[in-house]
Amino acid sequence: MPVTLPTDSSHSGSIRKGCDPFAQTQRSKLQHRRARINQQINKEMRMRAGAENLFRATTNNKVKETVALELSFVNSNLQLLKEELEELNSNMEVYQTDSDAISVPMIPLGLKETKEVDFTVPIQAMRTPSRSQAGLELLMEYYNQLYYLDQRFFSSHRNLGVHFHWYDSLTGVPSSQRALAFEKGSVLFNIGALHTQIGARQDRAATAGIDKAVDAFQRAAGAFNYLKENFSNAPSLDMSALSLSMLVRLMVAQVQECVFERITITTRDTKFTSQLQLAQEAAQVSDVYSLVHQTMTQPLMKDYVPFSWASMVQVKSEHFRALSHYYAAAALCDHTVSFDGEECDKESDKAFLKFYVNIASGQTLSQILQDPEKRRKLGKAHLRRAVMRHEEAMRVHSLCKILRKMDILQDVLCQTHKRSLEKYLELDREDDFDETAEAPEIQAHTQQKPDITPPSFTTVQVSDIFQRLGPLSVFCSRAHWGPPRVIRLQKREGGMGLTLRGDSPVLVAGVVPGGCAEEAGLREGDYIVAVDGQDCKWAKHGEVVLMLTSSSDREVEISVVTLHSHDTQVERKAAMFSHSSDKENSRQRLLGGAKGQSSGSLLNWNRKKKREGSGVAKKLGSTFSLSFGNIRDTETMY
Repeated sequence: MPVTLPTDSSHSGSIRKGCDPFAQTQRSKLQHRRARINQQINKEMRMRAGAENLFRATTNNKVKETVALELSFVNSNLQLLKEELEELNSNMEVYQTDSDAISVPMIPLGLKETKEVDFTVPIQAMRTPSRSQAGLELLMEYYNQLYYLDQRFFSSHRNLGVHFHWYDSLTGVPSSQRALAFEKGSVLFNIGALHTQIGARQDRAATAGIDKAVDAFQRAAGAFNYLKENFSNAPSLDMSALSLSMLVRLMVAQVQECVFERITITTRDTKFTSQLQLAQEAAQVSDVYSLVHQTMTQPLMKDYVPFSWASMVQVKSEHFRALSHYYAAAALCDHTVSFDGEECDKESDKAFLKFYVNIASGQTLSQILQDPEKRRKLGKAHLRRAVMRHEEAMRVHSLCKILRKMDILQDVLCQTHKRSLEKYLELDREDDFDETAEAPEIQAHTQQKPDITPPSFTTVQVSDIFQRLGPLSVFCSRAHWGPPRVIRLQKREGGMGLTLRGDSPVLVAGVVPGGCAEEAGLREGDYIVAVDGQDCKWAKHGEVVLMLTSSSDREVEISVVTLHSHDTQVERKAAMFSHSSDKENSRQRLLGGAKGQSSGSLLNWNRKKKREGSGVAKKLGSTFSLSFGNIRDTETMY
């Protein structure tokens, strides 16, 4: 049945606009270039596939030589396109804040590209979401609408032939699937990617911006983690379990970095324990980035993750390890301890005892605190390691041409290196003939562990855009309907000869043999969907009765449909990503929207819940056996 989407203001909650795809903003230009390169990569890959097939099929040596030359040319083009795409994906500056404050850039993800699908303009807006809360709500609303699409049209027994095309967010390699789960997963991936862009653009010079960045990166981690737990056998590498695990760890590391930045802003004092806390927080950030770098350098990820990403993560790991040693030196050398004062209280003693992973034998921490010279030497050892780590961070930074273009990152590295070096020179003395001892490893610790915030599907309320097709519990993909039939009933003194039952839609529960209803072609089990051209799929029993009896004409025209079969198997075997399964069916969420909708899982790839209107699923035989002499309140005979 054709349906026109509502456009009036009463349904504005289900129609949102994306950002103008033709607006010449810096981010839109970047997205346009990514889309163009993705299309070129798709074209070159089709050419390569055709050339490879011809090379395998032909036995002519000259043809093979020609095809081999063409393959070499195509592969060369593909390599250039992938390098150009990698440079665009590594363009982190576009998504950074416009603030003048100097801070280390974050790593955002670009959105997955998709081809146009033959949907309406309001649905197509999800291809160009704005980088804001409104864009997130747009993607979430489209994601929730896919539940209705799945229920209405995607049956496990029929193939609609609708292909969903998406490009890998990093390589641009195209993937195509007819499974609606692929569309859902890709949209959810873009929700996570959009959170990363929102987090990266926050002004982290103030605590308010840091808190927003923390929230965005935690939500991004939750979206990627949700995909990892509920998807398997993904058709594109960016949605594989290994890639999603890497992204979750990257988001957690960026949250930990924001936590460190907040502490540096809120810690106004220079107390001994405060400096130790900053050192341990910096060590924690270094550790989590080191874990991310290990994930990025695994065999399957090494050639997939952009080199600039891996370089940035390694730079941050070295940078924050250097900061941890710097703050350790500041705690040791900038604070004199007086044992009859408040500085060396139990709190300071306890904090210092837990500060190192291990300490060299032959001296105790209390002895170090009591001896200013030992503190100076230990502080100098920490500064020596800090300078070495800063120099390693600058070396890794210099090896990546994309990072070399990021002036703000270079400024941060140079300033912190200069600060550590100057402090080291202050502590260095001409009479230091002893070799500088190796500083102990600092015990990483954080006051706030990052949370992984799972996506909340109920925050955006939606209404079924196909509501005019009728109640979802009846007019769904599990039901197999016959074509609509037009019945013209002649009114007689003896009545129309039919029995009606139920609501939305009203069922023809019985037909009197020899009556005008039977003569007109009405059958038991027909559902009335219109009376005299007026739609009544949502009409109540009494409303349909009134429409039939209030007509002044001798003839009533009714439209009916017949339910040929109904899939009563509650658990559908629809496989996500062609042959994969998910665990989403265990999560039941309430889908807000039009009245009469029941609770249901928003991803709902495999359904293990009772369907709405379970009475519809009953065999029609039980309805036909009703005696006309035993009519219930909801049944009326005419």
